[in-house]
Amino acid sequence: MSLSTNEHPFYRPLWRRILIVLTTVIWAGFEVMVTQSGLFMVLAVAIMVYAIWTFLLNYKPVEKS
Repeated sequence: MSLSTNEHPFYRPLWRRILIVLTTVIWAGFEVMVTQSGLFMVLAVAIMVYAIWTFLLNYKPVEKS
């Protein structure tokens, strides 16, 4: 049985998923406001968008059988 990224038991609590997304938002904000390095801005924003999509918008808890 293969688990996808968001089906791992570590991600079940909402507070962990919010903390991961918040961390990526802070990182992206830091890159945009402080460093302004093009490559790392794009990388940080891409990771932030992926985290928001995976852990908040598209998350479906695994049902135990």
